Amino acid sequence: MAAEIHSRPQTARPILLNKIEGHSDAVNAAVLIPKEDGVITVSEDRTIRVWLKRDSGQYWPSIYHTVSSPCSCMSYHHDSRRIFIGQDNGAVVEFLISEDFNKMNHVKTYPAHQNRVSDMVFSLESEWVVSTGHDKSVSWMCTQSGSMLGRHYFTTWASCLQYDHETQHAFVGDYSGQITLLKLEKQTYSTITTLKGHEGSIGTLWWDPIQRLLFSGASDHSVIMWDIGGRKGRTLLLQGHHERVQALRYLQLTRQLLSCSADGGIAVWNMDTQREEAPQWLDSDSCQKCEQPFFWNIKQMWDTKTLGLRQHHCRKCGKAVCGKCSSKRSTFPIMGFEFPVRVCDACFDTIKEEDRTSLATFHEGKHNIAHMDMDPSRGLMVTCGSDRIVKVNNSSLIPENTCMCPGCVKHRQITPKQIRESRSLKKC
Repeated sequence: MAAEIHSRPQTARPILLNKIEGHSDAVNAAVLIPKEDGVITVSEDRTIRVWLKRDSGQYWPSIYHTVSSPCSCMSYHHDSRRIFIGQDNGAVVEFLISEDFNKMNHVKTYPAHQNRVSDMVFSLESEWVVSTGHDKSVSWMCTQSGSMLGRHYFTTWASCLQYDHETQHAFVGDYSGQITLLKLEKQTYSTITTLKGHEGSIGTLWWDPIQRLLFSGASDHSVIMWDIGGRKGRTLLLQGHHERVQALRYLQLTRQLLSCSADGGIAVWNMDTQREEAPQWLDSDSCQKCEQPFFWNIKQMWDTKTLGLRQHHCRKCGKAVCGKCSSKRSTFPIMGFEFPVRVCDACFDTIKEEDRTSLATFHEGKHNIAHMDMDPSRGLMVTCGSDRIVKVNNSSLIPENTCMCPGCVKHRQITPKQIRESRSLKKC
């Protein structure tokens, strides 16, 4: 089906606080340092930099470290100040950052992959570093011994990863558009299931262990929510981007999903509302409204002496229809369609004006966004991309003093039920 281009709804954008420049190549990852006015970046220019905010209000590098190969991704654990860097040559390098963030010491180098490391997660609970790579594999290694514990191969590049620290389940997205759920164990693993729904390569994943929801963004410009905990195969489709989705973050307390795309678009989805699953598209040899044959239905075309028509699908009911029977367009946010999409004439008549009320807001990041990190307790968001610029924004997208720290759940003994029901917890 031909692509349809729609204009983005006019919205405000986050307030830019600082712009960090100085990299000579694309910045592949940037993370905010919790409880510090600092940012850690890794870049294709082979540098790892720790930027601290000075009295002037500007960020200056307190650590500037060069490695042997371009840096593709990182995983930073603040409590232990351990940082793991994925490289283009397939290696994962571990460093320990000093308490004053002015020095970084090399700990280990892990031979994780034969090609570029695409994503990585460090688990302090199991002392594992789990990584995916362009050698079409996911590997998990012991950080105490430095030895390889296991590896699983896919048919295409493994592009992104999320890991459940409690159950040791790994979610791996690949370039074929599939997400594989693996149960990892020492020296072995088992494949639980494969999730299929995207029509393009998976660009990013986000796992919420409290509500047990998985979110995926892909090159088909869409986001899908997979209800893993519900065990009923429930999925929600969210369409509001014009380019590939490259970063996701779900805020548990406010039930908001933030997604960022390559063109700088930032969408904030209200997930605290009743939403419906988009229907599966039905197969038919003729229009399910007027019964005219589609162009491959040679027999009916010959019998009725008519030309075959092109097949389309109604986004609301999923029926296969011709262009004449689906001439209308409408938004339908309850199913995730924030832009006007094709609906059959019968479904168009059932959509009320209140059904068209948007359930998302759209913002402009004003630069390519390849990676995004947030500190909801301080209302900060950092983005980076191929334009070599890192932006620190004061995000008004979430309420102030909203704490998302996992430590709150552990140290304050807050139950998952309280988190689901609560809308305001005090700042750490």
